[in-house]
Amino acid sequence: MNKTFYIETYGCQMNVADSDVVAAILEKEGYTRVTGEDEADVILVNTCSVRENAELRARGRVQGLSRVKKRRPGALVAVIGCMAERLGETLFEQEKNVNIVVGPDAYLELPDLIRRAERGEKAINVELSTTETYPGICPSRGDATAISTFVPITRGCNNFCTYCIVPYTRGRERGRQPESVIREARAARDGGCREITLLGQNVNSYRWQDNATVVTFPELLREVARAVPDTRVRFATSHPRDMSDEILHAIAEHPNICRHVHLPAQSGSNAVLARMNRQYTREQYLERVRAIREILPGCGLTTDLFVGFSGESEADHRATLELVEQARFDAAFTFKYSERPGTVASRQLPDDVDEPTKQRRLQELIALQRRLSLASNRADVGRTMEVLVEGPSRRNTAEMSGRNEQNKVIVFPARGRRAGDTTRVRVTGCTPATLLGEIIDE
Repeated sequence: MNKTFYIETYGCQMNVADSDVVAAILEKEGYTRVTGEDEADVILVNTCSVRENAELRARGRVQGLSRVKKRRPGALVAVIGCMAERLGETLFEQEKNVNIVVGPDAYLELPDLIRRAERGEKAINVELSTTETYPGICPSRGDATAISTFVPITRGCNNFCTYCIVPYTRGRERGRQPESVIREARAARDGGCREITLLGQNVNSYRWQDNATVVTFPELLREVARAVPDTRVRFATSHPRDMSDEILHAIAEHPNICRHVHLPAQSGSNAVLARMNRQYTREQYLERVRAIREILPGCGLTTDLFVGFSGESEADHRATLELVEQARFDAAFTFKYSERPGTVASRQLPDDVDEPTKQRRLQELIALQRRLSLASNRADVGRTMEVLVEGPSRRNTAEMSGRNEQNKVIVFPARGRRAGDTTRVRVTGCTPATLLGEIIDE
């Protein structure tokens, strides 16, 4: 009888892509993917350590598998990904359901580790690699009907922001071979995907060198756009320091590269940015915003921001609010600072902003961004735009939902449209988070 596996993914987009890599590795070994833990011989929980909430959710899930283990003692539980890397062997002590622990660079060892766990041996590999990019693995998409997918182009990170755990759980940055990226993009397109997102902790710094040949991110972006000209291309995430004019010109040259840039600012205070080791100033950040607006008129611009980092004063907080006003983001992901064990900040910088202050500052930031998001969406009312249909609206199955190239969500009456269709929609109204529209007959 074939062995089966079930995988759940927590955290970031990179983990979603990694789960597809893990699935491909196990399927190559003869395992069959199933849709629930009750059917699985191996249950894999793919974890993230970037934010505390993601770890807590993953731990809760692992603990909840006790009922499966009681009913089927032979079922194995594997914790994989960043939390596995961060905690290592201590996971066996802290979570009694865990049989296997695997870090992000050791997925090729999973079949062997499963065999070891079946023999009752300790099954762990959290060794980080300076070279592993899984170039020979064609990911197995969990949803064969999905119209969009992630294609990683780098693994790891070299930036060492003081608040971030990624360099310690995913290792140093290395780029994938360009041919491997293009092959995966074409395979996704041939499998029905209409949108591909090139993925990395910092895609802008992508670099591949083979003898005298050097490929940088703008060149890779152009190559992918040419390889799948009938497919939308996006990328995430960008570091402001490495967001060059050449990247912006590459976007402008190819109509299938979406006019949307996600550019995490994190803070608007130079003092806080320095303590974060972000390697740019607010002035440099705003200059990149100016370049985006100039080279790519109408480009969507979104960001990440968090409040309450070590030493953040009221003046620092006001500087962040002022940056948001000046940049006029279409949307922002906003958070309170949560100290992560193992980071430079946890060792050297006090978490000295109290919880009520963090909460107040977060609410002020959210309120400001909601006002700006509403203004941005109101400016789109009356415009007609091309929308990639993603599926039924969550609130009304008679309506469909999709995104324009600026990455704004648009809801409109279905009128026979299906996921994967591209249709023209006139915007008739909006909320701060969503555009509302009607299909324009073609």
